[in-house]
Amino acid sequence: MTQKEMEKEAIKEASVEVSREFKTLIDPQHLDSLKQMQNLILGRLQDSNAVLSHFNEYSENCFAEVSGDFSRNTRVLKSMKTDLDYVFLKLRSMKSRILATYPDAFPNDSEREVLDRRPDLETPQ
Repeated sequence: MTQKEMEKEAIKEASVEVSREFKTLIDPQHLDSLKQMQNLILGRLQDSNAVLSHFNEYSENCFAEVSGDFSRNTRVLKSMKTDLDYVFLKLRSMKSRILATYPDAFPNDSEREVLDRRPDLETPQ
């Protein structure tokens, strides 16, 4: 036998001995119990994975059904906002022209708070 073969044989014998000693440290019933628990956990994880995959497919189908409605409604809301901005711009301009012609047409700010308690929707909160 060559030197390398002798080293490999020595390593193999040592690993067999370590393995044999390691087996004496661990109770076979505990190993079986661990294997059983791992298999149980694996089964639960596989079930959870299947449920999540099904849910993802369902969610994808639902989104595909409503995405057209969402984009259409978004366009409608943007158009409505543009229209309302234009209306408020016109109202402000009309109010300023009325105030220029008739300075007492609108109450001052202190009286206005008492008369109009609606929130100002144009200022961000």
